[in-house]
Amino acid sequence: MTEPFSVPVTVRGYETDVQGHLNQAVYLNYAEHARWALLQAAGISQSGLIGKGVGPVALETTIRYHRELLAGDEVQVTCAFEWGEGKTFRMRQAIRKTDGTMAAEVTAVGGLLDLEQRRLVADPRQYFKELAADPGLFGL
Repeated sequence: MTEPFSVPVTVRGYETDVQGHLNQAVYLNYAEHARWALLQAAGISQSGLIGKGVGPVALETTIRYHRELLAGDEVQVTCAFEWGEGKTFRMRQAIRKTDGTMAAEVTAVGGLLDLEQRRLVADPRQYFKELAADPGLFGL
């Protein structure tokens, strides 16, 4: 099995809370950053999505916190897509310190919204296949 796509992030001091650890809402920003970095690495741009008349939407997100992150900690944020049948897909993400310590796991359910109809497209995989220069990054 290949390693999932990942991006490095350094925890910045202004992202921490009064206890000195990463604010819980910032984990979502890190996950979103990794998702857009994956799209970009696969050759999909926001303008490309809009040109096809679609946009990604988050339908559900769950964060499981394991260990605190402090200012200056360096992490890798992974992103792997899981495809089923139907209109939605899952994204599994891990936020790990460089020593391998799991800080958090993020699981999200997403879809592609038809920007004119304002409904999810029936087969998001097909859009990703058509738009991506490297669909293998999505497991396609």
